[in-house]
Amino acid sequence: MRDSLALLCQNFIENRNTIKSAFGWDSEYIYPVCASIFIDKGQKVDVGKMKRCEKVLNSKTGVFSDFRGDGKLAMISMLALSENPEEKLNQAMQIHGMLKKQRISSQCLSITAITIANMTEPEKYEEIVSRTGSIYQRMKREHPFLTSGEDSVFAALLVLTNQSEEQILNKTEQCYKMLKSKFFSGNAVQSVSHVLALAEGKPEEECVKLKVLFDEMAKKGYRYGTDYELAVLAVLSLQSEDVPKMIEDIKAVDGFLAGKSGYGLFGLGRKQRLMHAGMIVSTEYSGQNDNSVMNSTAISGTVAMIAAQQAAMCAVIASTAAISATTTN
Repeated sequence: MRDSLALLCQNFIENRNTIKSAFGWDSEYIYPVCASIFIDKGQKVDVGKMKRCEKVLNSKTGVFSDFRGDGKLAMISMLALSENPEEKLNQAMQIHGMLKKQRISSQCLSITAITIANMTEPEKYEEIVSRTGSIYQRMKREHPFLTSGEDSVFAALLVLTNQSEEQILNKTEQCYKMLKSKFFSGNAVQSVSHVLALAEGKPEEECVKLKVLFDEMAKKGYRYGTDYELAVLAVLSLQSEDVPKMIEDIKAVDGFLAGKSGYGLFGLGRKQRLMHAGMIVSTEYSGQNDNSVMNSTAISGTVAMIAAQQAAMCAVIASTAAISATTTN
């Protein structure tokens, strides 16, 4: 394993363990996602700052606020990376209110709000939110049973690529139709189609890249998950043309994780572990511009990495909420 990738792996585990020790009340599934947020920025967890961010969040939001739902720890992690967490939270809350007016409702809406706050200037909030709402509503009309509030994250990311609304919707629909017979989970395919639409290439070309990566991994004995994990693999397929190298990197990271606490026989499971390996490799590739097919003014490796993180975050938040509801009932 390359030194740079080995360092990312070590920092990922250290960050996960640190967050878990400091915030033991949360889901086992969210700790790795939060850890990846920090390694993407090349930072180690500052527990003191995270605790201060939690206090700020609690002081500014109500008990039933989206900001204090199942995605709270992810929100705290993102705030902790800001130079001015209180100001960033105020911006996210402002955007959240604007998104609610667009008739979008979801436990992930706070994540969508801070994503927009992190990637745009205040004077553009209204425009970005309006376009996000328009694209989201059109997605919902096209696929009413598949589209949920979690898709608002992708709607916002797609708006930030500066493609026209028609371009975005045509590309996502083409990708969906080309992939639905390959991967049978409608929700997963919809998320993947949003990720692939972030790229500049033709939909058929991006779909082929994903299929090839998925099939080649299976041939090597690495059967990647076809549920929400698939969005992370879609991001990877956009970041490098070198499929054998990608697979070797994923194998190496997966082998590293397999020997760590939480990933063994009674850990999160093979599919989760492969997804986390994919997220680490994606962080590595996002810093290698010569290997990225997304290095342009319209889209960048940064947006791809955010797409991977948000896909994982929203899936974890949604699944945690479902488990909680089942337990309560």
